[in-house]
Amino acid sequence: MVEWQGVALGANVSLRIHHRDTGIATEALRQVLQDLRRLEAVFSLYREDSSLRQLNRQGSLVAPAPELVDLLLASRQYAALTDGAFDPTIQPLWQLYSQHFTERGEADPRGPAQEDIAAALQLVGLENVLIDRDRIAFRRRGMSISLNGIAQGYVTDRAIERLRRHGIEHTLVDMGESRALGHHPSGRPWQAMIADPLQPGRDGLIVPLVDMSLATSGGYGFQFDPAGHFHHIFDPRSGRSPQRYRSVSVMMPTATTADALSTAFSLMAPEDIEAVLRRLGTGRAYLIAPDGQSSTIQS
Repeated sequence: MVEWQGVALGANVSLRIHHRDTGIATEALRQVLQDLRRLEAVFSLYREDSSLRQLNRQGSLVAPAPELVDLLLASRQYAALTDGAFDPTIQPLWQLYSQHFTERGEADPRGPAQEDIAAALQLVGLENVLIDRDRIAFRRRGMSISLNGIAQGYVTDRAIERLRRHGIEHTLVDMGESRALGHHPSGRPWQAMIADPLQPGRDGLIVPLVDMSLATSGGYGFQFDPAGHFHHIFDPRSGRSPQRYRSVSVMMPTATTADALSTAFSLMAPEDIEAVLRRLGTGRAYLIAPDGQSSTIQS
């Protein structure tokens, strides 16, 4: 087995590659890490020189990386599937809340003024982004994009594709979202844990993974205020942070889908989540309510 741990796209990353030939596993890992560095230079919000940061600064990008186009086109599909709950153009809301809570002296604990939220919402809407292979452009000045709700899943899927090309049949990739390739070498399924974010250290639900992905979203990841009323997940329709669940975990065949839907489902009622899963004909959602009660919805 060859293992690697590090940080990418702001998340902890780990890979466990099982292959009888250590040399093959090592070369596969080298190429996965090469892909990871290249894709981080496309999707990262933390790097000044990334393609995404250039797009947000300039409002347009000529000859964009094909992966950026692919991910934005996929985002359109998830936006349509979730009736607009998934939308990567929420970055102006992040900027508004960040300025309110971290760049001003005594921030109003009730959050930004409603008129400021309304102004930011004028810059939200994936329908106002021109996406084609030659050019990406915002139709409204001041728009910006965050792919934090989907990019980790996409990078995870690209890693799995790379490993498959090397003949790897048993591995678990965790790039912020988990995806299992085949079974564990022992023959059992790979395992992932869904824990209550407000009860750290307590055992959670063990979920078996075989050729499936698991992604989790929740407001606990980053909070602007001590009470947690305002966090990094924003409803692109209201401009507010949802309080419907403590966490939402989604199991899907691909990490891209699981990642996007865990974000969107954080905003959606259980019956709407069920409707999406029925349309897809696959998948499962694990919900932890604010009172700590858990439930499962499946297609």
